[in-house]
Amino acid sequence: MIKFKILKKSKKSRARLGLIETENGVIETPSLVPVATQGVIKTLTSEETEETKSQILIANTFYLHLKPGEKIIEQSGGLHKFMNWRKPLMTDSGGFQVFSLGFGQDLGVGKILKYFPGNKKIKINHKDQPKFLKITSEGVLFRSPINGDKLFLGPKESVRIQEKLGADIIFAFDECTAPLSSFEYVKRSLERTHKWAKICLQEKKSNQAIFGIVQGSRFRKLREQSAKFINSLDFNGFGIGGDLGENKTAMKKILDWTVPWLNESKPRHLLGIGKLEDIENIIKSGIDLFDCIVPTHYARHGIAFTSSGALNLEKSVFLNPPAGGKNYLDKKCDCFVCKNYKRNYIAHLLRAKEITGLKLLTFHNLYFFNSFVEKIREKIKKGKN
Repeated sequence: MIKFKILKKSKKSRARLGLIETENGVIETPSLVPVATQGVIKTLTSEETEETKSQILIANTFYLHLKPGEKIIEQSGGLHKFMNWRKPLMTDSGGFQVFSLGFGQDLGVGKILKYFPGNKKIKINHKDQPKFLKITSEGVLFRSPINGDKLFLGPKESVRIQEKLGADIIFAFDECTAPLSSFEYVKRSLERTHKWAKICLQEKKSNQAIFGIVQGSRFRKLREQSAKFINSLDFNGFGIGGDLGENKTAMKKILDWTVPWLNESKPRHLLGIGKLEDIENIIKSGIDLFDCIVPTHYARHGIAFTSSGALNLEKSVFLNPPAGGKNYLDKKCDCFVCKNYKRNYIAHLLRAKEITGLKLLTFHNLYFFNSFVEKIREKIKKGKN
């Protein structure tokens, strides 16, 4: 189980400082939650990930179920021991894969349309089903992306898998809706998600904390309805999920509709959002935790986040030492990469397809993001945010 303590509330926004106590350590909030999909931050060891100031990770229930399987992880002493991670862990429920392997894959869209443009003329109606999975009132029938085998995942199955994985915090199974869904589709989806939330609470036998997930897409009525319903149940915290509108303004509105209805004595987690330019705004909206693949995913595509902006080190210009001889990623960063490795060396590694280049960028980006959030916590502490 967890304990959440609010240390300070901002007088300028809904931002707050807090502490989440778990059996595996304390998390200072607000905090980024890096995504360790298969029980690892790609290219880094668990010890290296800890050195990036990461306080907690989130692993993927769906993919860990596929390989190596929750039984193997349970027999290895649980996910913490399996991956040698000495700090807190979360596991998602598999609900995001209902979207990503369903309508998200069908239509080429993401959680926010502006970020992942799709065909906006297509609308998802209440009778529609994705091409590669089937959504029922009991759960979802998937096709394994590994071998095509049928795989059923519902609230009971999700909780049982997550209990075997053994993370400190688990999530209720839900349907993450696509941003092109009609009101009627989202309404029916919400009925399923709320039914599944109650089943998850009934099925959970472990001492793990469980967060319920608020859905409702871009519809205020449904968001408020979902927030009130999830808040009425005995969850230890809240996730805010689903599609979040067409742009950042819409996302802020959705958070403003949702957060006020959630018990402020429990932590709030925003699922799958955390671009650098979004972080301060979502924290001001009252978010305590947020997971995002941006720092690690972008690193594997040659992008370094720095105090002077994002750098695409895949470009040949970065092979040349910069004017003035200041050959580092970021003069304001004190991570070991910026202290010890030349920028053009990292650019060379990327062009040479050497994995060490991805490792160095992943470490730097995570350290940079965590330091960025650390500074926001300091602003809240000083009453500046």
